[in-house]
Amino acid sequence: MAVSHPIFSRLFARASVAMDQAGMAEHRRRLVAGLRGRVVEVGAGNGRNLAHYPPEVSRVVAVEPEPRLRALARAAAPGAPVPVTVAAGLAEALPVADAAADAVVLSLVLCSVPDQAVALREARRVLRPGGELRFYEHVVARTPGLRRAQRIADATLWPLFCAGCHTARDTVAAIRAAGFEVTELDRFRFPPTGLPAPASPHVLGTAIRA
Repeated sequence: MAVSHPIFSRLFARASVAMDQAGMAEHRRRLVAGLRGRVVEVGAGNGRNLAHYPPEVSRVVAVEPEPRLRALARAAAPGAPVPVTVAAGLAEALPVADAAADAVVLSLVLCSVPDQAVALREARRVLRPGGELRFYEHVVARTPGLRRAQRIADATLWPLFCAGCHTARDTVAAIRAAGFEVTELDRFRFPPTGLPAPASPHVLGTAIRA
């Protein structure tokens, strides 16, 4: 099933380049560092993570529902240091067999899925027991003022203009509730300078499928 966001996809493709230059490329590198074996990347977007996979990864299945972003990911795939297959699919219905992945990568996607619990249940399904969930997401703020701003943004225009993105989701709690054990967690602000925005609070971490 395709999920078409023609205006957002064009803006996101341009913005992702600028964000990488502002420091996000290093977060992408940290996200996938040390992975090995078979990896499923959910919501691969325009493929900005693909260049950072280490050579110990035997194959990446990059799943992206948005047609324009998926085409850009396919264009980026040959430049990756590991074999990549780009596939159409939803986070809630991954085109991957049970327990087929050594790792699942979620990058700036759990903010926009209709139901985090369903998407995380699907990630757990395709992971082998003991497999890693790597996640890099923007999340609910830890300060009351910014949380209030996030709730206002989510209740007004933010999801409309940002392809269903919600800024006030407690994604780390959702990962734990889905049956994962969070073993590493780094909280930080991105971009690191300037006034905080609704999407400024970020987390990067690792969780294990029991």
